[in-house]
Amino acid sequence: MLLVNNQFLAVVLCFLLATLSGCSSTPNKSSSSFKLAKPVNLSDSSKVKSLVLSQYRLWKGTPYEYGGTDLNGVDCSAFVQNTYRTKLGYQLPRTTRTQIKLGHRVSKNKLKIGDIVFFKTGRHSLHNGIYIGNSKFIHASSSKGVTISNLENRYWQKTYYTSKRIR
Repeated sequence: MLLVNNQFLAVVLCFLLATLSGCSSTPNKSSSSFKLAKPVNLSDSSKVKSLVLSQYRLWKGTPYEYGGTDLNGVDCSAFVQNTYRTKLGYQLPRTTRTQIKLGHRVSKNKLKIGDIVFFKTGRHSLHNGIYIGNSKFIHASSSKGVTISNLENRYWQKTYYTSKRIR
C-alpha cells in the first residue's frame, strides 16, 4: 500500500511540475525547420514592427500548446524564437529560461519595438512576448493562443519581471 501511495505522489508531483513550469522548461519539439531570415536592423522600429505584425497575422489565434512549435500549437518561447528566426533573422534559444539570459536589460519605461518582455507567472514559471509599442506585446497566451495584450493590464503589471533588448 505504501508503494502505491508513493507512486501516486510521484505522478502528482510530476504533473504539477510540468504544469507550473509554463514556457520555461525544455520542450519536446524542434522548430529548426523554420528558415532563418536575413538579419534585420533591430533599431529600425518601423521595419521591426511591420515584420512582427506580419508574423502575428500568420499566427493569430494559434492555440497555446506547451512544447508546441508550429501553427498547430505553440508556446510563448517558441513563438518568440520563431518570430526572431523567420522574420528578424536572429537565432534565439528555445526556452524562456535561456532567452532571458540574452541581450541587455532595459527598463519598462524605455521599451522599444522588438524588445522581449518577460513575466514571472508562477513560483517557477516564466512567460514572454515581443513588445510592439504603445504598451502592447504579442505572445502565445495559454488562454487565448497567439494574441496581443497590454502591459497596462492588471495581470501583466503584477507579473512583469524584466525586459531584454537583442541588439
